[in-house]
Amino acid sequence: MYSFAHLSDPHLGPLPDVRLRELMSKRVLGYLNWRLNRGRGAMRPTVLDDLVADMRAHAPGHVCVTGDLVNIALDAEVHSARAWLMSLGAAADVSVVPGNHDAYVRTALKQATEVWGPFLTGDGSEHVRFPYLRRRGPVAFVGVSSAKATGPFMATGTFDVSQGMRLAELLETLGREGLFRCVMIHHPPIRGAAPWAARLIGAERFRRIVREAGVELVLHGHTHKGTVGFIDGPTGSVPVVGVPSASASPRADRRGAGWNHFTVEGGPGDWTLTHVERGFAPGASQAGEIARRTLRPGT
Repeated sequence: MYSFAHLSDPHLGPLPDVRLRELMSKRVLGYLNWRLNRGRGAMRPTVLDDLVADMRAHAPGHVCVTGDLVNIALDAEVHSARAWLMSLGAAADVSVVPGNHDAYVRTALKQATEVWGPFLTGDGSEHVRFPYLRRRGPVAFVGVSSAKATGPFMATGTFDVSQGMRLAELLETLGREGLFRCVMIHHPPIRGAAPWAARLIGAERFRRIVREAGVELVLHGHTHKGTVGFIDGPTGSVPVVGVPSASASPRADRRGAGWNHFTVEGGPGDWTLTHVERGFAPGASQAGEIARRTLRPGT
């Protein structure tokens, strides 16, 4: 039995002081969004703190963070995000993939991968290269990047050919080893899961690799929703699981922040995955269990 946690899209706030020259780009749109929406109560650091405390109380063996740690990728935001990651645990115990906000402008992703490097590198590697691999117990955590700078009003991700070739080879090797393969990516690879302007470019490529090579679980963020979908694998359905923003304030008519708690049991060809959604129910003041399900990947 092995347990791990999944959270995403904390959009860490509040925004640091912004110089005018830093807003002479797409950042001005994100800055306005923060001032008019997220920074006015839609996302709150105290909610994130309470959610992380709830996660810690369940002592998962590993933590997966599927992107959008920051808002407009200012230098100060990127460094603050590293401090937050360190508060979750040692780099060996926390695996991260970047999101579109972490690549908000052209130079942002390079800086983020340098500053967060220890959380984005595979076992035995000193350099960030996607996909990366971390073996933990019976689980192989595979980090895939869909983060890419885009133009104004766009939030698309990209899964390109070169990363796809490496992922296919890696998944086939891990399958032969009999490991439970968990792929982390920011953008959902399910058709229609995100609006056109926020879709994953190369999603069909990703689905084809899963269909041919196999995988037991896909984790994503981006949509700010707790969802469970399925894509085809070589022997059956593969669960694809999303999660709400980790800092979203609950409202009377809407769930707030959440995290996923997974427990893996069994072995190759006979895995059982227990999935518990935890977080803030509509109007709730503290985190609790939202839903519980048992999944049989590949059946």
